[in-house]
Parts: sequence; C-alpha cells; structure tokens
Amino acid sequence: MSMSSNRLHDGDPLAPHRGRLLGLAYRMLGSRSDAEDVVQDAYLRFAGAQDVHNPEAFLVTIVTRLCLDRLKSAKAQREVYIGPWLPEPVFDAEGLSADAATELADDLSFALLLALDRLSPPERAAFLLHDVFDTPFPEIAAMLDRTEASCRQLASRARRAVRDNRPAPAATPDGHARLLQAFSDAVASGNVRQLAELLREDAVALTDGGGRKFAARNPIIGADKVARFFVGLAGKTAGQDVRIEPAVINGAVGALLYLDGELDLTLSMAISGEKIAAIYVVRNPDKLRHAPRRS
Repeated sequence: MSMSSNRLHDGDPLAPHRGRLLGLAYRMLGSRSDAEDVVQDAYLRFAGAQDVHNPEAFLVTIVTRLCLDRLKSAKAQREVYIGPWLPEPVFDAEGLSADAATELADDLSFALLLALDRLSPPERAAFLLHDVFDTPFPEIAAMLDRTEASCRQLASRARRAVRDNRPAPAATPDGHARLLQAFSDAVASGNVRQLAELLREDAVALTDGGGRKFAARNPIIGADKVARFFVGLAGKTAGQDVRIEPAVINGAVGALLYLDGELDLTLSMAISGEKIAAIYVVRNPDKLRHAPRRS
C-alpha cells in the first residue's frame, strides 16, 4: 500500500491496526489511558506523513518510539509514587490481543506486566515485539534503530528475566473462579486460618492506592500476614453497603468491590498450582476510570 498522503476523511486507516497498537502500548506502559494517548499521537503523525508504503510497520515503529519516550518520564514519576505501583486494570483484554500465534499473545496478566516492568525499556520493546507480537528481528532493529544482533540480545535477556519473575502458568478459568470464591468467603467469615490455607506460604499482596486511597505502603509477604491484612481490611467496612461483583480483569477472573454504591477497588489474583500466589488490589481512582459502572 502506498499513498502520497494519509487523509483521515477517506476512512480510518488506523482501524485495522488499532487493537494491536493499543495492545503494544498498554504492555509497554501498563496504562490504558497513556496507551490511548500514544496511539492517538501515532494516528496524527501517520495522517501527516508522506509516502507511507507500509502503514502497519510505520505505526508500530511510531508507537514503540513514543512509548520509549514516555518510559523515560515514567521512571522519574515512579520514583515518587506512593506505595506499590500496579498496572491500570483493563476489562476488554480481547481487544488488546497481539493477534499473533505466540505463547504470550493473549496474556495481559498483572504477573506478566509486572515482570515486564522490571525490564529496561529497550528490553521490554524487543521482547514484546518479538516474543509477543511475532515481529522479525530485522524489522525490530529498524524500529529501535539498533543492530539485529543487539535486538536479539535484548530479547534474550528479557526472556530469561520474564521466565524468572513470572509465576507458574495460570490456573484454568474454573479453578481460578473457585479460588476467588473461596477467598471471598474466607474474608467474609473473618477466618484467618481458612484464608491462609488458600495461599502459598510465600504469597504476596500488592495494593495500589496511589497515595489517594488507603493501601499498604509495601508488599505484604507470607500467607499469614496476607490473610490477616484482608480480614482486617474487611473489618473496616463494617456498617457500609459492600457488594462484590465478578469481572474479567486483564483477561482473568477477578472482582469489583463497591462500597455504598461506588467502585472502591479491583481485585485480581495469580494462581500457582492449587494456591493463590499473588493478590493485586487497585484502589487508585485514576486507574479505575475505565472500570464498568454498575447497572
């Protein structure tokens, strides 16, 4: 495809690529809002470009480079972020699929996104483009303005780091749902021992309030401590109208918790074997703007 200009009134040239672009930007940044801004910016640059022979390659290159730029400022912002940082939850994971025949094409789990967050920006880009979006290394080299050998090394290091930092493969959807229900029942009962038995001994809970809502300032590690934290948290809602609704969060079974009719938090889990390995709670209101509203 070649065009002397990419006029927007001829239709939306971005539409066929939008899901992949948004999925790439979200995996790079961990923020749905920032990902949409990046894709919109790429859209405008595409509209103003001349003689684009491969729109998809052009757009992926622009999105990747814009994300790398944003990650520079995100590093400074992250250093002053209050408490643990978690990705912004998404509720339409199917629309962010990499649309590729790779093992991780549909994986938007918090576990993977947090593993990606530990990588350097170039490592993250090389890994995502190759191992998730199935982009050949010669194309990645052009996108990142590096040699092909350098990109292969970046992706290789990233692959090892992701493998080391990502929990074991997820449970089946039914198994995931059963553990989530058992977790909710145990919290509601106030039975710390019952709750702890659902957790791995080295289970971790991360709560993200962004400094705007109450949340633990540090990761809570260990089955007993995690159980006591959630039972204690439930006790603070006494007298309030508490409603928990199931939801698909980042492609897996999770829950939305409403207090007095207002969304208070999202809760997601990583499962290892038959136990809960990690619990992710997002309370930062800025990250809940895309959450479904109660009907």
